[in-house]
Amino acid sequence: MSTNVNLPALGESVTEGTVTRWLKKVGDSVAVDEAIVEISTDKVDTEVPSPVAGVIEEIFVQEDEVIAVGAPLARVGTGSDTAVTAPAQPTPVVEAVVEAPAVVSEPAPVAEVVAPVAVPEVVVVTPPAPPVVAPAPVVSMPTVPAAAVAPPTTPVAGNATPYVSPIVRKLAHDRGVNLAGIAGTGIGGRIRKEDVLASVSTTVPSSAGAVSAPSPHVPLSVSDLRGTRAPMSRLRKVIAERAVASMVSSAQLTTVVEVDVTAVAQLRDSIKASFLQQTGQKLTFLPFFVRASVEALQAFPIINSTVQGDDIVYPAFENVSIAVDTERGLLTPVVKNAAGKSIAALSGEIADLASRTRENKLTPDELSGGTFTVTNTGSRGALFDTPIVFLPQSAILGLGAVVKRPVVVSNNGSDSIAIRSMVYLALSYDHRIIDGADAARFLGAVKARLEAGAFSSTDLGI
Repeated sequence: MSTNVNLPALGESVTEGTVTRWLKKVGDSVAVDEAIVEISTDKVDTEVPSPVAGVIEEIFVQEDEVIAVGAPLARVGTGSDTAVTAPAQPTPVVEAVVEAPAVVSEPAPVAEVVAPVAVPEVVVVTPPAPPVVAPAPVVSMPTVPAAAVAPPTTPVAGNATPYVSPIVRKLAHDRGVNLAGIAGTGIGGRIRKEDVLASVSTTVPSSAGAVSAPSPHVPLSVSDLRGTRAPMSRLRKVIAERAVASMVSSAQLTTVVEVDVTAVAQLRDSIKASFLQQTGQKLTFLPFFVRASVEALQAFPIINSTVQGDDIVYPAFENVSIAVDTERGLLTPVVKNAAGKSIAALSGEIADLASRTRENKLTPDELSGGTFTVTNTGSRGALFDTPIVFLPQSAILGLGAVVKRPVVVSNNGSDSIAIRSMVYLALSYDHRIIDGADAARFLGAVKARLEAGAFSSTDLGI
């Protein structure tokens, strides 16, 4: 008996996917629910498991090929038909090619590469031939300095090394984790993201020449990406195409206001302990910003509108997209029907969406339907930026870092200098339908709400 493994439905709006990497080859044994292939779509990257245990008898779709939802990916059976039906294995692909810096004419690759580059992989030819090591392209280029080629982050010891997915490799690279020292807890000793994260929590990164005494300065590690080239992931291509299309098809500009959030900071400090106890969530500034923005969207719906032909469409709801930084790129899960939700409800939903986004556990439907976006660029220390509006939305609010600094405070006609918690809010919008006055009114409403800091127990939800 044989069973076809089909591409499952990945959301209402997803009709096809691209095979990015086969985790198994013809003749390999698989267990029930063991991942056999990585699939990339316009919205998410995911792994497809085998519904049955057995042997991979045939692979129908090769890497980089597009397949429709419901179409067969591979056949799993007892293995008796493998010799007859197994197609010739494709030439293994080294995931990145190291080139001399003088040859590279493109800009440096973005961080969301599909795998840590400059890591030569072991290529095992099916029996009876013995394992051979794929030649590293850098060997034929003597002009590349030896220092430009990073050593492998995984041991190359034939079949002894379990497969490591590109996502896990990227995570390990970014966290400075040596995969050779990690014991995988996945099937067949496979290293999972949880193994890397657990290693980070128990390991103190070190660098060559570092002294044991504590120091306020932590040296930056040299990236393995220097002097290399890697293909864009499908997700990065989609983001690039949408960004350019949005900039070409709409007239975008940005308005910035400065907001004194001292009242919110004081409220947050006074309730954060009880908030954590009652909700299990740490209280940040973000849900306050989202709550104030949603209230302003209801009063000024032009900011929440979309353009359809010659019409302006005003939705009867506020679906707020929250920008989340992930290993694969910036994704925007959506808080649906955000109007009326308390600070506690918003905090919990945002935390859940962000966590599942980083773990690649969202459905495509949870990444669609947004009418307005909030991006917290201040979480990385930026004072403000000019975010890009992604169509069909018409506006996006960028939140800068909340910084304490001296400002002039007026009280009953008397001016003084005080230490206040300040933040910049930057609203980018489509000038085809939103005027500067519209943007100013919206930002003014958000500013007034935050500066008052008057959030009742009902508003807080605790």
